[in-house]
Amino acid sequence: MGEAKAVLLKDDVERQQFVKALLDDIQAFDYMLKNEWFENDITRIGAEQELVIVDKKTFKPALINLDVLERLNNHPQVVTELAKFNLETNLSPLVFEGNCFSELENENLRLLKMIEDVLVDFDARLILTGICPTLRKFDLDLKNLTDKPRYRALMAAIDAEMKGSSYELRLSGIDEIHLKHDSPLLEACNTSFQVHLQVSQFDFVKMYNIAQSLAAPTMAIAANSPIVFGRRLWHESRIALFQQSIDTRTSHDHLRETSPRVDFGNQWLQESILEIYREDIARFRVLLGGKVEEDSIKKIVKGEIPKLKSLLMHNSTVYRWNRPCYGISPNGKPHLRIENRVMPSGPTVLDEVANSAFWLGAMIGLGDQIKDIRDHMSFEDARDNFGKAAMTGMDSKFTWFKDKKINASDLILHELLPLAKEGLKKQKVNSNEIDKYLGVIEERTKSHMNGARWMLRAYTDLKKKVSNDEALTILTSSIIKNQDKHMPVHTWEMPNVKDLENYSPSNLKVQEFMQTDLFTVQKDDIIELVAEIMDWRMIRYMPVEDKKGHLIGLISARLLLRHFTKAHLNKKKRTTVEEIMIKTPITIDPDATIQEALNLMRTKRLGCLPVVKGGELIGIISEMDFLRITARLIDALA
Repeated sequence: MGEAKAVLLKDDVERQQFVKALLDDIQAFDYMLKNEWFENDITRIGAEQELVIVDKKTFKPALINLDVLERLNNHPQVVTELAKFNLETNLSPLVFEGNCFSELENENLRLLKMIEDVLVDFDARLILTGICPTLRKFDLDLKNLTDKPRYRALMAAIDAEMKGSSYELRLSGIDEIHLKHDSPLLEACNTSFQVHLQVSQFDFVKMYNIAQSLAAPTMAIAANSPIVFGRRLWHESRIALFQQSIDTRTSHDHLRETSPRVDFGNQWLQESILEIYREDIARFRVLLGGKVEEDSIKKIVKGEIPKLKSLLMHNSTVYRWNRPCYGISPNGKPHLRIENRVMPSGPTVLDEVANSAFWLGAMIGLGDQIKDIRDHMSFEDARDNFGKAAMTGMDSKFTWFKDKKINASDLILHELLPLAKEGLKKQKVNSNEIDKYLGVIEERTKSHMNGARWMLRAYTDLKKKVSNDEALTILTSSIIKNQDKHMPVHTWEMPNVKDLENYSPSNLKVQEFMQTDLFTVQKDDIIELVAEIMDWRMIRYMPVEDKKGHLIGLISARLLLRHFTKAHLNKKKRTTVEEIMIKTPITIDPDATIQEALNLMRTKRLGCLPVVKGGELIGIISEMDFLRITARLIDALA
């Protein structure tokens, strides 16, 4: 998030002052580059681990991050994230050599163990995954925003930029999702393992462009975010979800181009890191500000290193997948980093460090092999590859050097892994480290199994046997159990419906349990159509809605039987839905619990309950849904 003191700008005067400081920071940055003030003689790596906290029994998000931090005595390496169910750990910078990857893995495991030890007292667990399968839309309500001024300021600032009436999420994969949301907190669905590479100012342009070219294959092998709200979407749905969650643009009837704040970029970097910062200032209005305590120009004149707080603040609200970073090393020298935001959290710490070793090794290896990536592939191909990798992961086919068409597995196995090995050797990484971590990538590629493919296969199988909610719960439980074993994802077994003990659905909300794939009719349809659809689809209840999707009636199999019996006796030729439907069916709100739904159905002797919000039909619950759960619970006791 950048500076903790980030606040909303109150008026035009504050905005103008902040923008002036921002422009001063750019001028100071330019001076430091031209006079070679940056640390260029050492290469360091670092990482940030984002995670989700879930209830130990239900595996649903647990809103306890501030309580956990308090119990950790606000450990300096553990910080909050946007939602109350998120935390982040900041790992120590390491010199890129020797045992750096095992040190990275061990520190991450130590910090996660420290958090887990505290979570025991809260009956909670942590999960490493790009998007937690059990997240529900209502978990992203603004009441679940972490209660800190900078987060409230960010949400308000993004809202203020909104051009349309709501935020929308549209994605298609195996399933499809199209929903509206009233806040940008949808962003909190995403958790990443963000890796930093410090580079020389003289190599920044070359290395940043290489990072752009490697984004697609890195994401393809690391993908771990295929499920959103129970829908099977992109292999790395995090990419589209993040962009759309804070996209304040709206559609127009013209072709004017506008860029989202979450973006891959528009062209190769040409001459300087400043091109990125200048473009972001030109394209995106300042969202947050703060008291300007530093005159960066005066510091430069004095020969002192400025912190460039205004620039860092603005940079923290523009989300490039490869983000440029400015920092000051312990020795007081400024340095430049590339932050890779492409890789998702999980499936295990070992998998994350293997992904990091692959990306970092390929960065160095490719940089050593070629002079300029722009001579080998177009930016348009790099961006197209990125989109393909997000959608289809390891199943992608890329356009690589010299317009070569190659699938992701062959590219990684035969071209990039050898480059990564050479890159790590050049950095004097110990051979056992190279073999261990790149070995995970090699075996994952050969088995064609990453986190996304494992989840999609597992969830698809579970959905055939149990309800969606139970399938997601089993899936999440299985991920956590496998994380505890520290085994790479390509070795995981598929989950079994018997793996989950003590499944308790009584506190579920109706919207988590209801059927949403609905077949409906309208009032002027003929009864013969209703009968045929109910027979074809083997359903006992048919909602009647108007052309706006509002519920206006209900047809049951019993009503149909009664109608056709009378029609046979009376020889009546044609009847419409409106003539026999229940005109004021009893309904239930999506925020009610299924216990409330069950009690209502039992007391009113109902076979189904349409689920209605604002008059609109959004789902249905039937006695068969409860029967499926009952059967599973009985099986569990057997």
